[in-house]
Amino acid sequence: MEEISKLKLYPHQEKAIEYLKQFKSCLIGDDMGLGKTFEGSEMLNYYANNINLVVCQKSKITDWLNHFKQYYDFYVWDLTKKKELYSFIDDNLLQSKDFISVGVINYDLLIRRPELFNLTNFTLLLDESSEIKNEHSKRGKFVLKMNPKNVILLSGTPMNGKFEELWSQLKLLGWQISRELFDNQYMDYKTDYSLGFPRKVFLGYKNKERLLRKLHDYGGVFRKTEEVFELPQQLHQEIKIPTSKNYLKYEQKHVLSLPTKVMVGDNPLTDRLNKKELCGIYSLEKVQAYQDLINSTNDRMIVFYNYVAELETLEKVTNKPMSYVNGSKKDLTNYEEKENSITFVQYQSGSMGINLQKANRMIFFTPPDGNSIHFEQAMKRIHRIGQNKTCFYYYLIVENSIEEEIYKTLDVRKYFNQELFRKENEK
Repeated sequence: MEEISKLKLYPHQEKAIEYLKQFKSCLIGDDMGLGKTFEGSEMLNYYANNINLVVCQKSKITDWLNHFKQYYDFYVWDLTKKKELYSFIDDNLLQSKDFISVGVINYDLLIRRPELFNLTNFTLLLDESSEIKNEHSKRGKFVLKMNPKNVILLSGTPMNGKFEELWSQLKLLGWQISRELFDNQYMDYKTDYSLGFPRKVFLGYKNKERLLRKLHDYGGVFRKTEEVFELPQQLHQEIKIPTSKNYLKYEQKHVLSLPTKVMVGDNPLTDRLNKKELCGIYSLEKVQAYQDLINSTNDRMIVFYNYVAELETLEKVTNKPMSYVNGSKKDLTNYEEKENSITFVQYQSGSMGINLQKANRMIFFTPPDGNSIHFEQAMKRIHRIGQNKTCFYYYLIVENSIEEEIYKTLDVRKYFNQELFRKENEK
């Protein structure tokens, strides 16, 4: 075994662990950066089952393996490797009382490992448990049919106005409430037909105090960063970009011929995508505003974007050292070494799970389309423990465009979340 380091906990972590010890399962729904990994692993150690299964995002497998090897005297298995998977299964069959065995696997591979479905008397730890929010998906069905002795759920979702996505996780905690009853009692929706088909649009929460009480009763703890640590101030600046002639032309006829492509909004989804592109890579004014902004400082800057085409456009006008976090590349060398670096981060790949607090300036080139989780968590990449400078956020927003609608939706979602916790924190 490798030499074990002493695990040091903050007071808020110790307090949470003591509270959660009364439950056989728990949900740790804190902000990113508050140490859910440490709390989750300590609860796993407290339950003391011989067999433990950790399911996480693919990018976090190495982090979890190293965490258990560094702080615990466990047998640790990388279940993405067939040989180690079989050793882990053998441990489960033996159910030895002499050691604790922990296997780590990612969500996508889990459903292709039927051997794991037959585990018994084990602890199941789900990191970013919102990955099973859809109970009808393959991963959702697989996990919900497993039979763990104890469950530990780690999620930043509750702190970002997404309680409506918690039903499958609450079922794992033992709350036997139907999806229909859960929605009827605690969620307020309306039916929207603007995209040509009916879809449920979330309006807010009902019976908020009762919902929070039930969540606590089933082993849930929820804390925002500012409740635990005194972090630097956040300053937000909207940079208004004039609406382009091309955007106005397209908005009138839903057809536009550009030198590189022809845009035709023949259905609501395509129409929405075209408008977003006209506010992004096809907005020369926005690209110029971005260039002016990065050239106005020699500080590190983080830039969030959506599509590969946006990155390609931004790279062409960036004359500083560049780093990347996206679906095909993670290279933070220049971020680590160069004070004037620009780090391009794609929402889906980098809004969660990375620490970028060496920087204190962030640009939102385009917004995530209505995804408040990616939006809220993106801001947390620099505003977290270890940050000692004021954090500046710059929003490049095309006036009178779909972007204003998207940001309005994101603000509404944030307001619902703040309201949900405001009265609870005043008690």
